[in-house]
Amino acid sequence: MDYVFIVDNRPLWAILISLFAAIIILFNDKRPNVRERVTLIAATGKVVIVFSMLPAVLTGHILETAPIDIVEGISLHFRADALGILFAALAAFLWVITSFYSIGYMRRIGGKHQTGFYAAFALCLSATMGIAFSANLSTFFIFYEMLMLSAYPLVVHKRHEDAIRAGRKYLAYALVSGQLFLMGIIWIYVLYDNTTFAAGGFMEGNTPIWVLRVIFTLLLCGTAVKSAIMPLHGWLPSAMVAPTPVSALLHAVAVVNAGVFAIIRIVGYVFGPELLSQIGAATVLAWLAAFTIIISSLIALSHDNLKKRLAYSTIGQLSYMVLGAALLTPLGFLGGIFYMVAHSFMKITLFFCAGAIYATNHLSNVSEMKGIGLKMPYTMAAFTVGALGISGLPFIVGFLGKWYIALGALQGGQWIFIAILIGSSLLSISYLMPIVYMAFFKSPAENCVDCQEAGLMMRVPLLLTAAFSLILGIFPDFGAQFYSLAFMAAENITGGGM
Repeated sequence: MDYVFIVDNRPLWAILISLFAAIIILFNDKRPNVRERVTLIAATGKVVIVFSMLPAVLTGHILETAPIDIVEGISLHFRADALGILFAALAAFLWVITSFYSIGYMRRIGGKHQTGFYAAFALCLSATMGIAFSANLSTFFIFYEMLMLSAYPLVVHKRHEDAIRAGRKYLAYALVSGQLFLMGIIWIYVLYDNTTFAAGGFMEGNTPIWVLRVIFTLLLCGTAVKSAIMPLHGWLPSAMVAPTPVSALLHAVAVVNAGVFAIIRIVGYVFGPELLSQIGAATVLAWLAAFTIIISSLIALSHDNLKKRLAYSTIGQLSYMVLGAALLTPLGFLGGIFYMVAHSFMKITLFFCAGAIYATNHLSNVSEMKGIGLKMPYTMAAFTVGALGISGLPFIVGFLGKWYIALGALQGGQWIFIAILIGSSLLSISYLMPIVYMAFFKSPAENCVDCQEAGLMMRVPLLLTAAFSLILGIFPDFGAQFYSLAFMAAENITGGGM
């Protein structure tokens, strides 16, 4: 497809709307109804702006703002291409649903510091939009760091000792990795006098291979933290001390998806598949992803705390997307990119359910949930959909992503990774489906006799994301046409061959 570049400021407005909302929220500390309305208005406005760009992008247009030069070598430049609009549409749509859920959750638990909570949430979404629409590495880095800083208040929201400790750990991982990422960007600029993303990559093979490998390692270290590739995953389980809406944000909407998105940008738009294949870096990345997929799944089996189990599940599932990109095949890219969408809907459903169980009935451990499906049938039905999807059941959206990653492995003649995918799916069944069995087929435990179903403000969002997990599994282009965008992005990166 021939792409047409047109000047359009809507990518910038998508960033600014939640930034303005965060400022308004901070000035309404004593007006809870106002801050909630502002959150919902900004979330709705962001969806309208982002989705208004979809028709143009789907017909081969790339929308971009004029670059704003800050200093030599650093410019703010925003561009909406197929990959960027997919990530932006996903985050914007899920922010609307998460906003309703957050209001119901925070009201139910009587959470403190809600003004800071909603303001930081809005800042995270501004940063996420900036990442999605960045046209070059310097712009990307600015918003990548902004996301790191704006997520910190959410991690430490409860402000007790465990939360503060988790926040320190999160900052340590994020700050060190960010500096490594910056070193890689500076090195690229020195070598090529350019940091603008280009489909298929803009770096050249006449640079010494050892230099390219070092640069890739620096960029990978900068992004592997947010995408939780082992052994750089340690901050993520610790961050589960945060309120559940934050966990949903970290695991499905913004932070970890930003890490995966960054890896896809680096592989497909900075180095390019051909150059990465030449220097052998993709093989190392693929095996790191495979290692993470299996080990995180085994660790998930050992955790009784539901959020911790879901956290290690997320670590493994993120590496599916990384593996798809590391295969360097058209179908691998398609599977990895589309699985970003699939995982977001399925995992946010599971975290919504975990939060609803805790907020309504104060249960957080799997062993406490015998018979809870009889008391919370809607919540646990949604949990079942998410669990089956993560396990790879056909007709739920997760299956499609895994299917295309497997086809990508076949396309590249790398059969071993199909065995990894099958093994991981079996492990997913092992750590998720016993929860479903216990919930519906065990008699209610003593601590669950008086359990009740979640309120509407939490129940409707989790049922909605579960419904989308089903609908997108059958009609993958429903709504935002995520499949078409993923296909366009994969085709764009590889130059065809689908």
